[in-house]
Amino acid sequence: MLEKLFDSDDLPRPDRLDAWCDIVSRSLIPNVFDVDDPANFRASLRASDFGPARITAMAYSPLRTSRPPGLIRRSDPELYVIGLVRSGRQGIAQLGREAMLMKGELVLYSTSRPFETRVDDAGSTGGSIVAHFPRNTLPLPANKVDRLLSVRLPGTTGMGGLLAAYLTQLAFGDGSYRRGDAPRLGMVTLDLITALLAHHLDAENNLPAETRERALIAQVRAFIVENLGDPDLSPGRVASSHHVSLRYLQRLFQQHGNSVSAWIREQRLERARRDLADPALVSHPVHAISARWGFTHPAAFSRAFRAAYGISPRGYRHLFRPVT
Repeated sequence: MLEKLFDSDDLPRPDRLDAWCDIVSRSLIPNVFDVDDPANFRASLRASDFGPARITAMAYSPLRTSRPPGLIRRSDPELYVIGLVRSGRQGIAQLGREAMLMKGELVLYSTSRPFETRVDDAGSTGGSIVAHFPRNTLPLPANKVDRLLSVRLPGTTGMGGLLAAYLTQLAFGDGSYRRGDAPRLGMVTLDLITALLAHHLDAENNLPAETRERALIAQVRAFIVENLGDPDLSPGRVASSHHVSLRYLQRLFQQHGNSVSAWIREQRLERARRDLADPALVSHPVHAISARWGFTHPAAFSRAFRAAYGISPRGYRHLFRPVT
């Protein structure tokens, strides 16, 4: 979960737009803002740093922004920015290209080149998640990356879908991360961004081996989470679905202190635990919940649950029964 830095509802109407311009300049980059209806402007901003990457979630009334050459000369942190549109019809123009973006689409732009953006749907609210990161952290030639500036990138399938889901989880997840997790989470963010851009540049083979491996681990874990309810999910199926050998996949997971099968089991147990603690699911039998997450034998599920959490599934559920 990101830290709340700004909410226009906390301020008097006359102060909102100026305060928004100030927080964006201090927390992200200085821009020039143009708003048709300043008196009714509303916006919010949450942000946190994850190692070298800064993740920001924003919502805003219709507006236009620009970053002209003079502003770049005065202040340029030399960042790339990748944005995920969550609501509204949004446009961006840079390097003579203009992209009109809808919900679920991604776009890359640079703070070192002039750009213009707009959210122009009257009466609608724009929403986005953006990741700012130093240009020198991207292991791809700048002249090639420039080909993707202000280009629509899909955010619902493939690497784009994985990156979009990951950014959304960082921005709006349950926030159960330790402070020491931030650099690692930021590195995964950069790996996913790098893998996405390399895919669209046909440059995957030029990436550092560590980047390819971390991106593959993220892909595999997302695939596993999407298929936890399938009782036939196995390390062999995971490996074949990602066109790698089982031995290679096992080695990657062992480098992270686990095996593929153990990670699958842990994820299934964790989701079953959440369901057992959910009062809305109290009418669902324990065996139905275990089957929902891929456990085909209730007795085996009970043993695995007790080994993981020190209590039986029924005993755990009883802890969350409402007092009557």
